[in-house]
Amino acid sequence: MKSVLLCAVLILLPAAPTLAQERRAMTTDDGLEMVSVGNALMSPDGQWVLYSRSELNWDDNKRETTYHMIPAGGGESFQFIGKAGGSGFQFSPDGKYLSFRRAVDEVQQIFVMRTHGGEAVQLTKHKTSVGTYQWSEDSDRIFFVADEPRSEEDEKEHKKGNDAIFVDEGPNGQRESQWNNLWVFVIEDEKESQITKEDFRIGSFSVSPNTKRIVYTARRENLRNQQYLAEIFLLDLEDSTTTRLTDNRAPEGRLIWAPDGVHFAYRAVSDTDWEQNENKIRVMNADTKEHRLVSGEFRGSISQIAWTPDSRAILFGGRQGTNSNLYRLDVRSGKVDQITDVVGTMSVSSFSKDRTKMVYSYQDFDTPSDLYVSPTNDYGPTRLTDANPSIKTDFLLANGTVIRWRSTDGLEIEGILLLPEAYRRGTRMPLLLHVHGGPAGVFSNSFRSSYHVWAGLGYAQLLPNVRGSSGYGDTFLQGNYQDIGGGDYRDLMSGVDYVIEAGYADPDQMGIRGWSYGGILGGWTITQTDRFKGASLGAMVSDWPSEYAPGFNHDVRLWYIGGTPWENPEAWRQKSALTHVANITTPTLLMHGINDRTDTEPQSMMFFTAIRDQGKTARYIKFPREPHGFREPRHQRTRDIEEIRWIQKYVRGIEWTPWVRPQKDEKKAETISRR
Repeated sequence: MKSVLLCAVLILLPAAPTLAQERRAMTTDDGLEMVSVGNALMSPDGQWVLYSRSELNWDDNKRETTYHMIPAGGGESFQFIGKAGGSGFQFSPDGKYLSFRRAVDEVQQIFVMRTHGGEAVQLTKHKTSVGTYQWSEDSDRIFFVADEPRSEEDEKEHKKGNDAIFVDEGPNGQRESQWNNLWVFVIEDEKESQITKEDFRIGSFSVSPNTKRIVYTARRENLRNQQYLAEIFLLDLEDSTTTRLTDNRAPEGRLIWAPDGVHFAYRAVSDTDWEQNENKIRVMNADTKEHRLVSGEFRGSISQIAWTPDSRAILFGGRQGTNSNLYRLDVRSGKVDQITDVVGTMSVSSFSKDRTKMVYSYQDFDTPSDLYVSPTNDYGPTRLTDANPSIKTDFLLANGTVIRWRSTDGLEIEGILLLPEAYRRGTRMPLLLHVHGGPAGVFSNSFRSSYHVWAGLGYAQLLPNVRGSSGYGDTFLQGNYQDIGGGDYRDLMSGVDYVIEAGYADPDQMGIRGWSYGGILGGWTITQTDRFKGASLGAMVSDWPSEYAPGFNHDVRLWYIGGTPWENPEAWRQKSALTHVANITTPTLLMHGINDRTDTEPQSMMFFTAIRDQGKTARYIKFPREPHGFREPRHQRTRDIEEIRWIQKYVRGIEWTPWVRPQKDEKKAETISRR
């Protein structure tokens, strides 16, 4: 609807063509230069909002983050935290202090400063880094998780190189680790004391409103594919007794006490096994251990949760399809009411203590994320930030539309069709098929600069939410159960056929790209069809059996293939793109970060080598230091530029020349001229 209205405005206003001529297509560098705002935190009284602002520092090859304060009613913001920065920001419940973590001699400690400004003061001097932490309701204590320190002798030996890792023994997983425990720091006494003394790896924890009890999740090992072994424990701070509250094979997390001090909410897909479900909200009575599912009425993906002061309801963020909104859940009846009805992605970051106000981010296809404040019950947004004002004045943007089609078995699939702003109905364009990660990922109604870059290069783009995507309920999420590369592949191709039949796409100029599971399903796709002229695959897995131990694979074992490579060897082999690599005719670009632990780097090397050993066209770019999601701006630019170069060459036969990145003085002159 937004796209239709925009077209109508352009037709009715004589000045529109002139404005359109002044705007230009986005470049990769324009995307890198965008400012990102987030991590919004509302003060308990609802009067102020602290938020982060991230900007590119090209010379230092990183993004720099600063922290700013702004009145919740809107107005001028000011930088609140100096260059030393911090992380894990929280307001004390009484609103007097802002706390955060900051490194001191490479160890994370807790600092505080008054909310009206002043110098930051270091509170803790813990031997190891402070992890997650929480204020007591009366603001006189801070509870935190920290790793157990080595003895002085062990630490000396470790620094001298005695650092062999005994994998999956004690607190170690695939990497070296330590047991961790709960501690408390008393503000007035400036003293800390240890609360738990267990061989635990503690995850989520929450302190009761009366500060008499703590609920937490913990497990006694650290195997990366066994999160289901974490259970919920209740610690009585008065007598130091610990009670185990759950005993199942399902992972629990995001614990949060109700204001009544008796009940707490938590997120879990099930209360028995690690099932392939959307996350659900459950509530437990800490006195009786009785627990029940309270969000069963909601069909979609649940994110952040917060209790109302009367303990009768839970506010939560929920995504249904491509849109995200705020919902209220009546705990007793299970009834869910939708509070907001925005078209786009609304993510609530924080509430006032009485839950009457909220601060949230909003974005959609052609609107970058910014921060807003609104009353919770009577939605009426006040805009706080305008981080990228030039986006709609300087650039030609893609128009996004949600479309639906029937897959080969009749299942309705939803996706997003992105077209250049100047697109004329009936024109067939080169098509770029995007494949999302996951497999339980999703394409949402949100802004991503690369989509607009591709649109500026003249591509129609299809973003299918194939079976197995989240936000469409449990049945749809389970749609590729023991069938990856089956139904989801057919969903992709039926979507391609749909946009071809609708007259948008040129069937002779099609490319495919994806990262993570997008790279995996993309790699599978080009072994099954020769319809794509070029492919770009990032952070893929090509051979499931060899990834069984190194990678993150509980989902493959439990759901997507089933069993283990020795129990179900033929399925693991047949579901691997490497098994069918001889079928590939599509020129393929592969990219991978060397430090990727989700999908390990040799997987791309194997696929590349197999393609090249057949005398077929492939290119592989390895990126030093990078994990699964790239962090360094120069690597991000190389990744995106080389992907464009490859797709342009093989999909459209264009020897494309990348943009020259402007120098600092050139960008400064450009900014002055625009003023």
